[in-house]
Amino acid sequence: MEEMNDNSKKLEELQEKRATIRKHGGDKRVETQHEKGKLTARERIALLMDEGTFVEFDDFMKTRSVYYGLDKMDLPADGVVTGVGKVNGRKVAVYAQDFTVLGGSLGETHALKISRMQDLALQSGIPCIAMLDSGGARIQEGIDSLDGYGRIFFRNSRSSGIIPQISIILGPTAGGAVYSPAITDFIIMTKKSSTMYITGPAVVKDVLSEEVTHEQLGGGLVHNQRSGVAHFLSSDDDGAIATAKELLSYIPQNFREEAPRTTTRDSAEREDVSLRDVIPSDSNKPYDVKDVITKFVDDGQFFEVHRLFAPNIVVGFARIDGRSIGIIANQAKFMAGVLDINASDKASRFIRFCDCFNIPLLTLVDVPGYMPGTAQEHGGIIRHGAKLLYVYSEASVPKVTLILRKAYGGAYVGMCSKYLGADMVLAYPSAEIAVMGASGAAEIVFAREIKNAEDPAAVRKQRIEEYKEQFSNPYRAAERGSVDDIIDPKDTRMKLARAFDILETKQERCPEKKHGNMPL
Repeated sequence: MEEMNDNSKKLEELQEKRATIRKHGGDKRVETQHEKGKLTARERIALLMDEGTFVEFDDFMKTRSVYYGLDKMDLPADGVVTGVGKVNGRKVAVYAQDFTVLGGSLGETHALKISRMQDLALQSGIPCIAMLDSGGARIQEGIDSLDGYGRIFFRNSRSSGIIPQISIILGPTAGGAVYSPAITDFIIMTKKSSTMYITGPAVVKDVLSEEVTHEQLGGGLVHNQRSGVAHFLSSDDDGAIATAKELLSYIPQNFREEAPRTTTRDSAEREDVSLRDVIPSDSNKPYDVKDVITKFVDDGQFFEVHRLFAPNIVVGFARIDGRSIGIIANQAKFMAGVLDINASDKASRFIRFCDCFNIPLLTLVDVPGYMPGTAQEHGGIIRHGAKLLYVYSEASVPKVTLILRKAYGGAYVGMCSKYLGADMVLAYPSAEIAVMGASGAAEIVFAREIKNAEDPAAVRKQRIEEYKEQFSNPYRAAERGSVDDIIDPKDTRMKLARAFDILETKQERCPEKKHGNMPL
């Protein structure tokens, strides 16, 4: 009887300790978190995971530091909740920093818990999701905090290209803490509660005498629109977590697997006559390329990535006949779809992710060229533009290119042309594949004739029309084999579905090497 009572006491003690841990930093701090419009770490995990699937790891771990009274503080789970669960039936590893416990600061034990999840995710071949809400390094632990970040960065880098890594910024992220999400594949931020910066407003003011708010310096909108550091912007915690769940549905568990294939009632043979009229006959008239995309993808669903950054190029995920694909498209609605530094970086990063994880690529081309000017040249457009050439050439996944309208000069080559590695190139009858536009070409080729003519305007007009007829069409490229087929726009969905079906078993062996040296 005494033994039973002793066991009961031990079980009661276990339950009490676990209940204390589950209260995070205490009722008052949890209430403050809620008042800020933020959820607690476990509430966030519960939103992400399928109900009843989350298994928490190491919840009893705590700091072993004795400096500055840390040994006398109650720090449940050492400020980070870690574990494994399922999202839409698929396993993922997760860690969620707990701002109610010493501001979610990262110390030695906190870092060890995160590192364990990263190791488990890598060994198990499952995505790793980070929910970040932290004041940064735990100053009281000194070098142990900094070494903790080193452990995490190292694992982020080693896991890159093997498992998907997604960072959800749900609060402050400062100093060294920003580099872990920067190495991961995707960053999701919220409009009001999340920030990322190397040094905060106080340091900026002290060093540069510059007044700036937290949000102006590194808020969600800033990093989605200006810096390009973040890929998605959500209104709150709920929206950010919903975005992560949708993103996961398009990508595989690891580099050895394919993305989940869904069933759809949207026939792969479906025609859409309206596609004949989306692209204006006047090649200088803008249109929204997303109006083209939503007409041929499954159920009109396009999951855009980096929506607010470099809007002259569009990237994102969609499905054709249930198959997940990555789409890269010039956006004629912004800057005529020209390629500049930011557009090159945006597209290159997305292409590389898709290639890492076996997601076929569809490139939609309507590009007048690379952006001219001193700002671009001095900013390194040559180096940044070369990234696009490099990643398309490097990619071994199925690559299909559809030329919608303009395909001029080096930008035509850079947008996954046949000899940059496209497996299949299709074109609309409206395609203009040439070194440059007819007007500019005529001015160069026939400059002397136009200058010496009695009626320069008439001669110029005649020569422009001649050049258009000769080169500003898809037929010369098709004669040379640079275009495989010229299609009726209404058949776009059918042609693309068949192309990706043909290329489904594509295998490509690259020359043996340690790794290439891309123009970073």
